[in-house]
Amino acid sequence: MCESHDLESAASDDRQADVEAVVRFRADHGLDRIVDVHTHFMPKRVMDKVWAYFDSAGPLTGAVWPIHYRHDEDVRLDRLRSYGVSAFTSMIYPHRPDMAAWLNQWAVEFAARNPDCLHTSTFYPEPDAPGYVADALAAGTRVFKSHIQVGDYDPNDPLLDEVWGQIQDAGVPIVIHCGSGPAPGRFTGPDRIEKLMARYPRLPLIIAHMGMPEYAAFLDLAGRYESVLLDTTMAFTDFIGDMAPSDPADADRLRDLGDRILFGSDFPNIPYPYVHALDAVARLGIGDDWVRAVCHDNAVRVFGL
Repeated sequence: MCESHDLESAASDDRQADVEAVVRFRADHGLDRIVDVHTHFMPKRVMDKVWAYFDSAGPLTGAVWPIHYRHDEDVRLDRLRSYGVSAFTSMIYPHRPDMAAWLNQWAVEFAARNPDCLHTSTFYPEPDAPGYVADALAAGTRVFKSHIQVGDYDPNDPLLDEVWGQIQDAGVPIVIHCGSGPAPGRFTGPDRIEKLMARYPRLPLIIAHMGMPEYAAFLDLAGRYESVLLDTTMAFTDFIGDMAPSDPADADRLRDLGDRILFGSDFPNIPYPYVHALDAVARLGIGDDWVRAVCHDNAVRVFGL
């Protein structure tokens, strides 16, 4: 009994310290709230499989990848809110056909239960994709998720032509994991995204992970297309530094594109405390105004919050 009480007390202390660290960050940088555009909430059996993948991902990334926030869904929601996160996403993504529509229906119900979640939807190159994407738009989805590496598909697959067209016309952002990090896929990298943007020049892409490790190429893309944004997820952190270091020479471009960079954490699937994702943004040294724009103001504008 005493040992159990000690474990519960230690867990409570760890939680308090974790939350206080984020609250201090907000106070230090003049942030009333945070908007996190890259968080994962999924059906439990899907999340369990994702965590199992990360548990075995060491050979792919060259590093152990412990899930720092391996908690029940209600605990994870409470933790985000205690940080002062006023809006977040439920990044879902299929790895095979006949999965996206089911995930989208789950996301409708999740967003209805949690109005601070930006209703998130996804898609896969399959014949019925235009239909369920139209349904998602009609249901009020606020953001889509595309995962080129996990889905193992070419973004220029003809089965997605109508999908991209619908989303471009609706102006709904797509968080797209298309860089070749932390592990490359058959269709990752900037070339295919350049081809996609040439075809749909108003497509509102949010390049996940700053496009790691091809940071410079994706910054170039954002420089050419005003609808292209980037999220900070895992970029600039100590964990990713050895695998995909950023170039200090990009600091000027990060400053220049400061209104098109959004904070993302990858919560809960991160191998470090949440505050480190925030610290990694701040220690670039671009200034508090930039930090506030990245961690809150830009997403408020993009999503009309």
